[in-house]
Amino acid sequence: MKRRAFITLIAGAAATPTFAPLAARAQPTERVRRIAWLDLVPESDPGAQARVAIVRQGLEKLGWVVGRNLAIDYRWGAFDVERASRAGTELLGMKPDVILCGGSPAVQALQQTNRVVPVVFVLVAEPVAQGFVQSLARPGGNMTGFSYLEPTVGAKWLELLNEIAPRVERFAYVYSPKASPYAPLFYKSIEAAAGKLDVATSLAPADTPAELEPILAGLPPDGGVIFNADAFILTNRRLAIDLAARHRLPAIYGIPTKAAEGGLIYYGLDILDQYRQAVAYVDRILKGEKPVDLPVQQPTKFQFAINLQTAKGLGLTVPPHLPALADEVIE
Repeated sequence: MKRRAFITLIAGAAATPTFAPLAARAQPTERVRRIAWLDLVPESDPGAQARVAIVRQGLEKLGWVVGRNLAIDYRWGAFDVERASRAGTELLGMKPDVILCGGSPAVQALQQTNRVVPVVFVLVAEPVAQGFVQSLARPGGNMTGFSYLEPTVGAKWLELLNEIAPRVERFAYVYSPKASPYAPLFYKSIEAAAGKLDVATSLAPADTPAELEPILAGLPPDGGVIFNADAFILTNRRLAIDLAARHRLPAIYGIPTKAAEGGLIYYGLDILDQYRQAVAYVDRILKGEKPVDLPVQQPTKFQFAINLQTAKGLGLTVPPHLPALADEVIE
């Protein structure tokens, strides 16, 4: 009987399925966190994928890997509030842990629809004056990030263009009211500088590409153009550069472009650097910190570029000290 019982026990054990150890079965899978990305440029813009690469590389260094413990949902071309509102609503429906967004229209749209999900913004001029945060040191609410150019840059644009094209007596400030509600603040500094330089300035609003042609065609032979730092100009920069060349107008661009694209002068922020810095705030929020405890950072890295070929084609003599100051010079 003892031998028969032993054989029965062995047979029963052999028929029982083999399971992994309890500790291995109980081990949880790594939680996937979700970032919603709302950007002002189209996905086809060369800068778009450069931004994606910078952010993903930065996140990977901090342990956040897409496909393992991180997912990113993108929406592109949100350069006005209407587009941003539609895209923002879609992204919020995906239940993100944090939203990374670029430009004032995106922040304005999110402020209207979202008071809970943390937001890290970049490329936002005067976030306090626009009512997005309470102060730079203590943002309040669910938003923080990295501010864009200050209004005083308007005077810098005019001074640089006047220095390279001293014969120009009238400057048009081209901007998009939908993409840059902050533009009047910039224009005040342009007007103040114009009084000192004894030149005239005018506001030239444009919200569609078709509106750019009549603005530039209507300028006198002694005219010049200041293209604002907004998403509309950024998206349509190729057209802006071509029109300035066609009408032989000296122009300065506040948007991130390369002198190699043919623009005369570019002076603005290093946008990739803002996205690179934003990675740290996204990481800190994913690890539990609150936007209210993360102060809004002001810009520190600017870019200055000159195209000497374009200057020569316009019959302009560039003062020798300007190329020495530039980050990029096209001979």
